[in-house]
Amino acid sequence: MDIQLTPRPWYRKYLWHIIAGMAFLGVLIYTATLAFRPKSVMINNREFKISEASDAHFTEYVNVEGIVKPIQTIKVNALESGFVERIVAEEGAMLSVGDTILILMNPDLTRTLEDEQSNWQNSERNYREQEIEMEQKSIVLRQQALDARHQISSLEKKLRQSREEFKMGIKSKAELEVIEEDFQYQLRRTELQMESLRHDSTATILKRDMIEANRTANNKKLDRCNQRTANLVVRATVAGQLSFLNATIGQQISAGSSVCEIKVLSEFKISTALSEYYIDRISTGQQANIKYQDQLYPLRISKVVPEIKNKTFDCDLVFTGEKPSNIRLGKSYTIQVELGQTENAILIDRGDFYATTFGNWIYRLSADGTRAEKVSIEIGRQNPKQYEILSGLNPGDRVIISGYEKLGNKEEFIIKN
Repeated sequence: MDIQLTPRPWYRKYLWHIIAGMAFLGVLIYTATLAFRPKSVMINNREFKISEASDAHFTEYVNVEGIVKPIQTIKVNALESGFVERIVAEEGAMLSVGDTILILMNPDLTRTLEDEQSNWQNSERNYREQEIEMEQKSIVLRQQALDARHQISSLEKKLRQSREEFKMGIKSKAELEVIEEDFQYQLRRTELQMESLRHDSTATILKRDMIEANRTANNKKLDRCNQRTANLVVRATVAGQLSFLNATIGQQISAGSSVCEIKVLSEFKISTALSEYYIDRISTGQQANIKYQDQLYPLRISKVVPEIKNKTFDCDLVFTGEKPSNIRLGKSYTIQVELGQTENAILIDRGDFYATTFGNWIYRLSADGTRAEKVSIEIGRQNPKQYEILSGLNPGDRVIISGYEKLGNKEEFIIKN
């Protein structure tokens, strides 16, 4: 008797093929899941530094090193040429206005002065002789005028008497006419003498003025020569500290050449160099400060040199208030130069993430602090302590700001304690 066999299901024939296909599909799905999901890695929270974004006051400033210098350095030049005869003041000496620095000698100038003095004495003698001659001439003219007036007075009396005698018939008309002619002649002569005296007086005044002008010119010439001799003594033009004395005994110094420098120490300035990046944001009058021993000392930019050298430009700052008690030439301070007004902004602390991300993204922590994800941000202004965040973060967000050289460029991190 035949036994009827139950037919096997169709899938039994392909069971191993189906199992293999499902296994392959599972591997494929797992691989795709790993490929397309965010990359993550587990890191230790001690390997990085965290900062919390905050809405706070922000001041944009830059820190630079500055060196204390004198408020002014004055060059002292030789006004006359000569040989250095004696050096009175040494480098580093504190000088007052008019103190002697060095003494020069100039034999040619000495001879010139002697000649000028001799010429001045001769001129003074000539002027005095001319004045005496003019005085004597004026005396003679005045005497002549006096005599003429006396003669006119006598003739006038004689003429009146003669006219009376003519009326009385004592004198003839011819005698009267002779006396009248003599009177008119003498009168005319007196007028000419008076006119000559007036001219002489005018000429005398002009001559005296000319003599006085010549005497003044000669005196000025002699004074200039004496001043040139006095200029052989090189003196301090301002009070301060003598520096850079460029002279030795016997050295020939040319007129107008620089002999030394004097540092004015009544005030100080701080000189510094800023990056060319700030050239358009720095101007005179801008505020700055020095923080020294937990105290701020205010400064003001007094001078900006727009010329850029080695990618920097120079500027000077002066104190606007109290100065540090131990300030001295050559001492360096860290200066905080303000670049703008204080404003509210979203801020995070500075960190090395900027060198890796160029400020385009940052790792933000989850609320529970167990994960960190990569988010895009936009950074605005900055100072040595903080970055201004324009977009991508909100106040209270916590971000990783350091350790990016170890973190790489992952999309997500798992943080373990």
